[in-house]
Amino acid sequence: MLLCYVKTIYDVFQSFRTGLNQLYNSNETEALTLWAVSEIMELSKASAKAFPEKELTVLQQELLSSVLMELKTGKPLQYILGYTEFYGLKFVVNQSTLIPRPETEELVEWVLESWQCEVGSGELAVDSGQHVGKILDIGTGSGCIAVSLKKNLPDADVTAIDISPDALQVAKTNAQLNEVNVNFIEADILKHQTPITNHYSLIISNPPYVTPTDKEQMHINVTGFEPHTALFVPENDPLLFYKAIAQFAKSNLLPGGLLFFEINESYGNETVEILHNTGFNNIELRKDMSGRNRMIKASI
Repeated sequence: MLLCYVKTIYDVFQSFRTGLNQLYNSNETEALTLWAVSEIMELSKASAKAFPEKELTVLQQELLSSVLMELKTGKPLQYILGYTEFYGLKFVVNQSTLIPRPETEELVEWVLESWQCEVGSGELAVDSGQHVGKILDIGTGSGCIAVSLKKNLPDADVTAIDISPDALQVAKTNAQLNEVNVNFIEADILKHQTPITNHYSLIISNPPYVTPTDKEQMHINVTGFEPHTALFVPENDPLLFYKAIAQFAKSNLLPGGLLFFEINESYGNETVEILHNTGFNNIELRKDMSGRNRMIKASI
């Protein structure tokens, strides 16, 4: 249980600040505390900030105490709560899946902008037999990309693959939670034979791209809890997934089809070169909200 003096929201902030000062900076601790308080007390974040004198029930004290103890281990709050928000939708997450990031929301936004402009103008390739655009999400994890795209593009035919059956189960749960129909398939894009060959209008992927060197700079809440198969690549071949996906996309995109990547900011130019050498055109490297090279769009 929280110490007996923790009676109000103000006290919770003080307790979390003291308990997490070795793991997070003050801004991070503030954000985590506000999120935890708003979820446990079922308040808006604005209300939690505006009424620090509001008292907690005994149950709320116990729940926030439990959250703080888990946060002290480095466990991400999203895993503690069991869910997060992505592109305005709720997603279940656990340690079988990566926690969706804000920069991935930017990638989804870019896809939606491109789809609206290019489908509307007739530039984006669609299956002439079905008159529908087919989208493939490679390495779907929680399904955040595939589900968000299907939610916003209900007429699109969306397929998503992942090597992890546990991740796919989470993704299926998220599709049901958000009331969309996505075709999920267990497959390894690094294998030459895959059950997903088709004619796609758009392929998108946020594949593993973190090197052992990158890992040394990462927080324990990532390296200690998030699935390593979804994160890490060998130091001597950091772009192996981009090479494989580019080759697959070249063979399986319709003429004029689009390929989108989230990338390692340290390998932007190298990833562009892979796409150029594979035969892609109109390659655009874009920065995220923090000014880092984090996403690429190309056409075939």
